[in-house]
Amino acid sequence: MYNHQPFGPYEKYFKRPIDFICGMAAVVVFCWLYVILIILGTVFMKGNPFYTQERPGKDEKIFKLIKFRTMDNRKDGEGNLLPDEIRLNTYGRFLRKTSLDELPEAFNIIKGDMSVVGPRPLLVKYLDRYNEEQHHRHDVRPGLSGYAQVNGRNAISWEERFKLDVEYVNNITFLGDVKIILQTVGKAFFKQEGISSETSETMEEFMGTTVEGVGAGRTNN
Repeated sequence: MYNHQPFGPYEKYFKRPIDFICGMAAVVVFCWLYVILIILGTVFMKGNPFYTQERPGKDEKIFKLIKFRTMDNRKDGEGNLLPDEIRLNTYGRFLRKTSLDELPEAFNIIKGDMSVVGPRPLLVKYLDRYNEEQHHRHDVRPGLSGYAQVNGRNAISWEERFKLDVEYVNNITFLGDVKIILQTVGKAFFKQEGISSETSETMEEFMGTTVEGVGAGRTNN
């Protein structure tokens, strides 16, 4: 049986104001970069440079996640989108490699949909597949980066990832968030490991946890 630990003062009173300040600072400091990426994205994606998708947030409330588009809209002769690996063009790979596709999520943070640190927002269709414990990853706002992302995101199973998410929810501290942010910067800019993935092109679908506690997929997100 899952037992949720009560939130401390940092989560209750300080985390959200800090998130808002960080989000605003990111927009102001990188406004020039936003303009450049909007122009480049419009050219290389042949249209809208932004990608939006509904994701579940705090208390499983649905919001629209916004990112820079990394895949174009090329279609086959019948009007169907080509496979993800084909539509992920060179420019899109650059955005993912440098994690620049994540920059627009600063607006999600300012709005209050997201936090700087928290469990990554996944697909809405996964909500019906979580067990009781896994649902508690939504007790807090989802994050730009999270505890699971800096602890083996490329190698761990869905179940291991969700355990890390819930562990974070139960142990939120200011110093813990700072540590995750520093580790994220190291992965994104020095090791050039992305924070998240736009679609299933680099991420197997979560099909639910079996009775034995093993899921039907692994994640690269």
